[in-house]
Amino acid sequence: MTEFGPAAITGLCVGFLWGIGCSLAILYSIYLGGYRKAVEDSVLPEKSKRWFETLKRVEEKRAKAESTSTRP
Repeated sequence: MTEFGPAAITGLCVGFLWGIGCSLAILYSIYLGGYRKAVEDSVLPEKSKRWFETLKRVEEKRAKAESTSTRP
């Protein structure tokens, strides 16, 4: 049992770290894919309906933030 314990703990730690690293790599690649798509959509000559809806929400959020920050 003394030979198995340290190997099991080492394997568990390495496996856990490997799994976390792979998960972060996948999330980062998904994030970059979405970012690239957003940049592509922003430079299209004709904007989609979803783009206009999102722009409207962003402008409303910005206006709300500006109105609350200018209050005395």
